[in-house]
Amino acid sequence: MSISDQLIRLLNLLADGQFHSGTELASVLDVSRSAVWKHLHALDGLGIELVGVSGKGYKLQRPIQLLDRQQISGRLESRAKALISELEIYPAIASTNGYLMQLAQRSQATGRVCLAEYQTAGKGRRGRTWVSPFGHNIYLSILWRYQNGPGAIAGLSLALGVAVARALSRAGVQEVGLKWPNDIYWRERKLAGILIEVSGESGGPCHAVIGLGLNLYLPEQQAETIEQAWVDLRHIMGDDVMQQRNRLVALLLNEMLPVIADFEEQTLRAFIGDWRKWDCMRGKAVSIYIGEQAFTGIVRGIDEQGLLLLEDEQGKQRAFASGEVSFRAT
Repeated sequence: MSISDQLIRLLNLLADGQFHSGTELASVLDVSRSAVWKHLHALDGLGIELVGVSGKGYKLQRPIQLLDRQQISGRLESRAKALISELEIYPAIASTNGYLMQLAQRSQATGRVCLAEYQTAGKGRRGRTWVSPFGHNIYLSILWRYQNGPGAIAGLSLALGVAVARALSRAGVQEVGLKWPNDIYWRERKLAGILIEVSGESGGPCHAVIGLGLNLYLPEQQAETIEQAWVDLRHIMGDDVMQQRNRLVALLLNEMLPVIADFEEQTLRAFIGDWRKWDCMRGKAVSIYIGEQAFTGIVRGIDEQGLLLLEDEQGKQRAFASGEVSFRAT
């Protein structure tokens, strides 16, 4: 889906959350009133909620903050800034992960960061679609190259879960939890997800694209297709969080980039202790699905390799390297 420069200009005018008359918007944009109406109608299709009042004009249901390269860069710490070769922001893209995976195939780029206001085909785990309304959340991907093959970055998703938990804690979010292997939770509801796609030689150079989707505000209409319990930062912290998107992106990059860059040397061992501190599954009854098979039991944490430990009704523990985990009512 193409998003015109005029539509972005219109959003910048409306971003303050105040009423703006159709005449004012037409004058600033140098278009007709009917063109303004068409643009406003297009916003509705992007999941942006509008309020129209006769005699007052139009405003956003909630103010938004569009992503801004300068605002993000100005908040980056020196280490993170040095690790970024290029930071790109797109009004709309099929998938930030998909874009960087394609880029990795045709170049030797590394340290590339891609953000989008809107994804038409956002990627979740196991082929799911990540719900991606315009301007409400954070859709972030990072491309990085490694020298020693995919095996050398086993456990990277767990380490990045720690990085995201640290960033959210610095932003003032309390009760952050990590759900194995790559979800960030709040009170047993999903707040963010990590998706890592790796390609390359088994024992040689490879590249990884690390994607993060973080819910700031999910309108109910757009969230209807989500099949699991979810939460957004607006619910946790209030409407003000919508004005902190650029700050949050910078906090995430400050924590994630050093972990990504140093992981081959540090390995998962450096993050096991912190992961266990944020573990929201330990002691909980869960079901683990692997294909058509289901395993039930009580989570006993993770081992030193990051495998999930599940204790069944007979008291026997089993370690899992992968699987889909769901909480069970007890």
